[in-house]
Amino acid sequence: MFTTLRHLLQLIRFSHTIFALPFALLAVVMAWCVPTPDGGHLQLGWPPLLGILLCMVFARSAAMAFNRLVDRHIDAGNPRTEKRHLPAGLLSVGSVVGFTIACSLGFVASTALFLPNVLPLILSLPVLLFLCGYSYTKRFTSLAHVWLGFALMLAPICAWIALRGEFLLANPGDLLPAVLLGVVVLLWVSGFDMIYACQDFEFDQQTELHSIPTRFGIQGALRIAAACHALMILGLIALGWVCGNTLGLGLVYWCSVLAVAALLAYEHWIVRPDDLTRVNIAFFNVNALVSIGLFLACSVDLLIT
Repeated sequence: MFTTLRHLLQLIRFSHTIFALPFALLAVVMAWCVPTPDGGHLQLGWPPLLGILLCMVFARSAAMAFNRLVDRHIDAGNPRTEKRHLPAGLLSVGSVVGFTIACSLGFVASTALFLPNVLPLILSLPVLLFLCGYSYTKRFTSLAHVWLGFALMLAPICAWIALRGEFLLANPGDLLPAVLLGVVVLLWVSGFDMIYACQDFEFDQQTELHSIPTRFGIQGALRIAAACHALMILGLIALGWVCGNTLGLGLVYWCSVLAVAALLAYEHWIVRPDDLTRVNIAFFNVNALVSIGLFLACSVDLLIT
């Protein structure tokens, strides 16, 4: 049993939750800092905070497990992925199907922690379908990376809706900070997923799978990824410019934007069209620093203001 659980956590790359979770938590801090219509602040108890954590873990786990199921035959033919748990026989299809269903039900059930705000419950199924829909995109569009970016973009937006749903119904503009943060996530994820996909350039070409690298070549994909990350920095600047006064963003935030720009520049410096050996360093190490660092820096700035 424990071996199966360990394999399931490895299957879904549980450690990669580190990419989206900090942005959902940052949205929580931002949602608390933005004044309510009466001039006060949200009263955040443990149920909604636990709900955000559980929803993030369950939704991502369901989507990742579903992705492994859908791609198991593709993974079996790819030298880079042929040793994943399903192609290698370490896990059965039935166990992964059961895990996917359990996580999906756990995601929907976790929205009860936001009641009487019913928006998370209403939106839970469409969100889950969108997340799982990503698994099919490489079969028909080169914009699969952008779909993945939109999927992770939902993390801060959904966290905001879960906490401030009652205010959104009266004033949809209340969602603006979360949308700007979501756009930052969209551009960031789309860019680094294009870099990661460069590893499968030859295999994807042979099997007629769609991606930015197969359409524009590795060099073209790296340039597009760099453009996405440049736009991400502009998105962070827009967030500070448009919502800085409302949120209370200051010097620490702007220093963190510079740090993120430097990290992304380093990421693009170490990954080159003729040398993809450091893609994993760029993908995990650098991007983990970006997500965690931005969350910590922004949270400190928001909470001390």
